[in-house]
Amino acid sequence: METSLKIQVRRIEKPPYIVDKSRLKRFKYKDVLFERVMWDKSWKGYRRLYNERTLEIIKERKPGYSRIDFALAYASWIVHDAFKGGFSWNRIKLYREPAASISIDWSRIKQNVDDPHKMSLILKRAAKFFGADLIGICRLNRDWLYEEVELPEQYKYAIVMAIEMDPEGIATSPSPIAAAATGVGYSKMAFLLACMGEFIRNLGYNAIQCGNDTALSIPLAIDAGLGELGRNGLLITPEYGPRVRLCKIFTDMPLEVDKPIEFGVKDFCRKCKLCAENCEAGAISMEDEPSFQIKCKSNNPGALKWYVDVEKCYLYWCENGIDCSTCIKVCPYNLITSKKMDVTPDEFWKIEDYSK
Repeated sequence: METSLKIQVRRIEKPPYIVDKSRLKRFKYKDVLFERVMWDKSWKGYRRLYNERTLEIIKERKPGYSRIDFALAYASWIVHDAFKGGFSWNRIKLYREPAASISIDWSRIKQNVDDPHKMSLILKRAAKFFGADLIGICRLNRDWLYEEVELPEQYKYAIVMAIEMDPEGIATSPSPIAAAATGVGYSKMAFLLACMGEFIRNLGYNAIQCGNDTALSIPLAIDAGLGELGRNGLLITPEYGPRVRLCKIFTDMPLEVDKPIEFGVKDFCRKCKLCAENCEAGAISMEDEPSFQIKCKSNNPGALKWYVDVEKCYLYWCENGIDCSTCIKVCPYNLITSKKMDVTPDEFWKIEDYSK
């Protein structure tokens, strides 16, 4: 599927969202959907895991849901799940320490930053080097911290990074192959965060590495100029559409912030509705206009947007045996770079000579 969508990006002074300060409160991490699975007896997803039907589904022999496909999906998360240092708030270890008498703790030697613009460029180059596809910097808006989190005032900046997900993998959604593309994004995130956190500490500054924890990633990414919010509840970037995973680092290093951007996402989403039409769970709003009306307990009130019923989304995952990315794959902003909306599992696994 080709798209004639044209993107014109412009920098703006304020983020392109509308919030009602009388309604907006810091969101409770305990109300994040995946946390509610463990404690909230009031909804159908309580204690349900989305791998509960995996063995049953494999026996059904559905294309894209084989033992091999699920093996790929589970393998994709291993670095994210096993490498806890990726999300450490402190130094992991001293660099190649040969003997205590001659080791150097670079975190105790502060790099002078007399030019925040130059240091920001250096940080962005380092992030690209370590695997970030997009990076932006903003002042930390503490409204986006989870209610349970308290950070010292010295953390004034957020470095927000996006990692592109494999386009052909996502195009197989809702198969486990698409879930593997998501998992690889998270595993890359752990590596990227660990390296960037240590880079900042090696310059004598503090770094708090975050995936989906600690603070809301999407509003921070909007503040940092990476994109706009879409109907599907995801960040839409000019480069990859919603086909990215987000992570961030909070720091006390003096930096130059980026301006937010605007490229017409709200107007486009108002008319498009492809994500809502293709959502197997019926979780995405078909309303013409965004509103302040939340859809479930895991929505954060106070922002004008199309709220997604993530409870319905999760219950579909449980039936599907794995998570789903269909709202990403059908998005015209994704199709600008991925070109293919649908890839069959057989096409994905097409044998080629990779030895060359």
